[in-house]
Amino acid sequence: MGPIHSPLKVKKDAKIGVLCGGMSSEREVSLRSGRNCFEALKRLGYINACIIDVDRNIANKLLEEKIEVAFITLHGKYGEDGCIQGLLEVIGIPYTGCGVKASAVCMDKEFTKRIMKTHSIPVIDSILITSPDQLADKKADLEFPLMVKPVSEGSSIGMARVQNLQELEQAVKHAVKYDARIMLEKFLEGKSVTIGVLDVDGKPMATPILELRSKTGWYDFEAKYTAGLTDFILPAEIDEAMTKYTQGLAVKAHKAVEARGMSRVDFIVTENEAYLLEINTIPGMTDLSDLPAQAKAMGIEYDRLVEIILNSAF
Repeated sequence: MGPIHSPLKVKKDAKIGVLCGGMSSEREVSLRSGRNCFEALKRLGYINACIIDVDRNIANKLLEEKIEVAFITLHGKYGEDGCIQGLLEVIGIPYTGCGVKASAVCMDKEFTKRIMKTHSIPVIDSILITSPDQLADKKADLEFPLMVKPVSEGSSIGMARVQNLQELEQAVKHAVKYDARIMLEKFLEGKSVTIGVLDVDGKPMATPILELRSKTGWYDFEAKYTAGLTDFILPAEIDEAMTKYTQGLAVKAHKAVEARGMSRVDFIVTENEAYLLEINTIPGMTDLSDLPAQAKAMGIEYDRLVEIILNSAF
């Protein structure tokens, strides 16, 4: 692949606030992403970049620091779900990544599935419950094994794979600590893969496919953030036809939710199909994160990736 260009839009002396930390269960991951991006901005010559730990006083912090551009590295609630994006819109500060609508939709796995279905993008069959008491009414519709997922959480937090009704009941009790709405999704055997989508020169481009082979049984929080617990196969060991097909689905999904800047789309790939699991609008930027590795495989080093994301603010 040849060199990737995009016009420089943010001045080197702009006051850039790297928003990280936050109030979600993914706070520690966000702090790591934020630190990495801040250091990259400094290496790139953005001399006035600073780190801002997001809390309920964030509006005042942004105004006091006279932030001109917000580089969002928040994950989870209040940061990836449209909340911080809406606040920045009101204040009038340009920000990186997706807007309010795409952020809110993609944070909600159930709404994401609804939109994917309207665009003929395959998703896995699931049932939505809003209380553990509803399990009794759903027994006849359940087929084990199942994945239990809080609808609006990331990094596999609150998720579990269950083999029977007893495990399901315990998993749901745990999951409701993170979200009142719980998705019960059929577990499919297949390759766990992820594809980045980057808007470069106004055109969404799919990265090479990254295959994730977890040593914990499935790609859970521990496997995601503990070195050595996941084998990263890049490019994924998938035939050329399926590779192009799945990359096409990723770009189609990115466009369907009107994402901008970047996204990371997760799939389960079986022998004959690729099923979309979710769309991440603020992918992790830690040392173990997927998007930086995928970008590097297409010739984009970490600092260049940070600058591409930065320019998505305009």
